Amino acid sequence: MSIQQLYTEAQQLSTAKLRDDIVQQLYERSHRLCSEGIKYTKSKRDTRTEKLDAIFTSPIFGFPIMLSMLGVLFYLTIAGANIPSSMLAEFFGSMEKYLTAFFTFIKAPDWVHGVLVLGLYRGTTWVISVMLPPMAIFFPTFALLENYGYLPRVAFNMDRLFKRVGAHGKQSLTMAMGFGCNAAAVISTRIIESPRERMLAILTNNFVPCNGRWGTLIVLASLFMAANFTGGLKSLVTTGVIVGIVMFGIIVTFFVSWVLSKTALKGIPTHYTLELPPYRKPKIFDTVVRSSLTRSWSVLMRAVKVAAPAAILTWVFANIFIGDTSILMYAVEFLDPFGKLLGLDGYIMMAFILGLPANEIVLPILLMGYLSTGSLTEVDSLVDLKQIFLDHGWTWLTALNMMLFSLLHYPCGTTLLNIYKETKSKKWTFLAFLIPTVIAILVPLIITQTVRFFGWL
Repeated sequence: MSIQQLYTEAQQLSTAKLRDDIVQQLYERSHRLCSEGIKYTKSKRDTRTEKLDAIFTSPIFGFPIMLSMLGVLFYLTIAGANIPSSMLAEFFGSMEKYLTAFFTFIKAPDWVHGVLVLGLYRGTTWVISVMLPPMAIFFPTFALLENYGYLPRVAFNMDRLFKRVGAHGKQSLTMAMGFGCNAAAVISTRIIESPRERMLAILTNNFVPCNGRWGTLIVLASLFMAANFTGGLKSLVTTGVIVGIVMFGIIVTFFVSWVLSKTALKGIPTHYTLELPPYRKPKIFDTVVRSSLTRSWSVLMRAVKVAAPAAILTWVFANIFIGDTSILMYAVEFLDPFGKLLGLDGYIMMAFILGLPANEIVLPILLMGYLSTGSLTEVDSLVDLKQIFLDHGWTWLTALNMMLFSLLHYPCGTTLLNIYKETKSKKWTFLAFLIPTVIAILVPLIITQTVRFFGWL
């Protein structure tokens, strides 16, 4: 064995196993000294914390409990958001009639009504209807887990996995924040001290579905994957599908982190000691109010600011004609062959491109194209929505590929802007766009070609 190989092995030992052994010996030595020189009795709170940690951080039970918590969180979000979302949509729909009557009264040109009402108003109200109810449920529930002291246990459980792929255990916390908003999660990566590991967290955070993608994922899972179920069982199956999609995103996160840690971001993961706080009874009212008013409202306002220009742009593209065809339809026809290759179509690809500013408007843009209304469109029921998809040749494969593309594709405009602000680098911002885009193309491509090759459709 060469000197270089011996040096490499020694370096790896000193940075991984040796440091863990030192920390373990220091802990055991401190415990012995305290036992010999200090007499104390454990409080009921200490005993309860140790017993709960033996379960929540157990190598056997830790991960199943974590997945169960995730499933319950998603189920509450999915089952609880349907009714308020419908109520908001109906409210905004009724208000639109008054706005239209006002523009008619003042004899405003059709294009003014189109831009401001059919474009701006419908686009922003769709975002509010889709985003606000899930956020009002997800953020407070997530905050209660954080307030209770469970999230540090999640970081503890995930630390070993992240170390194996060359990343940092704290990335699990930034990943968890990504469930609400990837843009906010990028900022939260500041808790990671190592620049290399922080960059890993920034580049891979997009593989966690943010609130803006929940609407698309939940609707498609409900319409196609849980189509044969009703009632509570339908919500349960939808939740199972969503958890599976999320788990796939986490696997992609680990894979991309491992590849980057071996190539562009080489290095050895840094060691950190995580002090687990005691479990505490959460202040339910304060936590719920704070999360609903601060987190939900701030994310919603940011999404509306980004979605409003996109809604106007979509209306303009759909209503400017060259000959007998709109600019939007020219783009759809150009993208259709590539979309079909991925098991999608040109309408879907165009919806994702125009949805770059905000993921929330992808679905209404898609409906606008399918119905050829020239404006952002809503439908009266999920049954009508599924029929529209079926009329345009959708199958379970189309729904699956759109869900995967929605999960994996490039970050929204707000997230990309935050990445640039945090990294101060056009190169890393471009890579943050390129890496998920390539993966989002490859995964549906492989699945579609495999299904077609074996004749499973």
